[in-house]
Amino acid sequence: MTRFDRLFEIFEGADCVLITSDINRRYFTGMKSSAGVILAFPEKAYLLIDFRYIEKARATVKDAEVIELKKLYPQLMELLKKHGAESVAIESETMTVKELNAYEHFFTDLTFVCNDSLSNAIAALRAAKDSEEIACIRKAQEIAERALEELMGFIKVGVTEREIALELNRLMFAYGAEDLSFETIVLSGANTSMPHGVPSDKKVESGDFVLMDFGAVYNGYHSDMTRTVCVGEPTEEMRKVYDIVLSAQLAGIEAAKAGILGSDLDKVSRDIIEKAGYGSCFGHSLGHGVGMEIHEKPNASPNYKLPLNEGAVVTVEPGIYIAGKFGVRIEDFVILTENGCENLTKSAKNLITL
Repeated sequence: MTRFDRLFEIFEGADCVLITSDINRRYFTGMKSSAGVILAFPEKAYLLIDFRYIEKARATVKDAEVIELKKLYPQLMELLKKHGAESVAIESETMTVKELNAYEHFFTDLTFVCNDSLSNAIAALRAAKDSEEIACIRKAQEIAERALEELMGFIKVGVTEREIALELNRLMFAYGAEDLSFETIVLSGANTSMPHGVPSDKKVESGDFVLMDFGAVYNGYHSDMTRTVCVGEPTEEMRKVYDIVLSAQLAGIEAAKAGILGSDLDKVSRDIIEKAGYGSCFGHSLGHGVGMEIHEKPNASPNYKLPLNEGAVVTVEPGIYIAGKFGVRIEDFVILTENGCENLTKSAKNLITL
């Protein structure tokens, strides 16, 4: 069964669907490109793509008929008439108002379904990863962890946050990353209290925490992890906070399983931090989905009142951030199963001192 077949099993809101976003086009065709349009009907799917990609598309795309794109609207009209379609659903989350206006201007007899039904259906498909997707995510994580292991010898007093980030990025590319999951975060000392701070020219000092949040992309799929290490000896307060975060993270992983509400999973870890007296220092959600995008559904957050799906890959990343002093975050990501989860992150989580 193709991904198009699976889509039309759960989506019935229109005669056909129009998929224009780069990410979803790649999800359904397996091909990366910066252009192209998918028009899919329950009985057949088409990829219209221009001359730059046509040779690659004809060689790699299996689940859709590849058509060289020359005049988009007339070509789409021909296919719509061929299949007798009177309505088409669009990706509400990604199509711009300008793009929709252009389609409606040309296709005056066509009904456009502009609600969230198609975007939600695609998100539901993407949330449950298949074996091929999991294999890519595993490989992306292996690349990131191999880079981190080698990076440990580079982190020392006197190197800057920016230098550490650049070296980590270099290693991930050297070990096979096609891209970075996001702009690598490396912070040290008091800067670690900023959850998404930007690497600076601050030099690592003895007694500093160094927080690293990073990931690699492999064949379109992302990894995501955070580790906090100490250069030199941490204070008792630093050890205490680290242990609280680690306890909260381990409890979250223990509770993670298919069917749990995202808000309930968040609460498991949040309660531990709040009971320790640091609730106000944990201001972000526990986790988010990871796949072809670094942030995708489902989420483990206080406001996500939906169950997490079997096969979803979700981060578990509690943190405590004390403004002006230091912060700690520990992040793994897991595959949700019927009875629990599998942790894809193998790097040690004990407090490492360098």
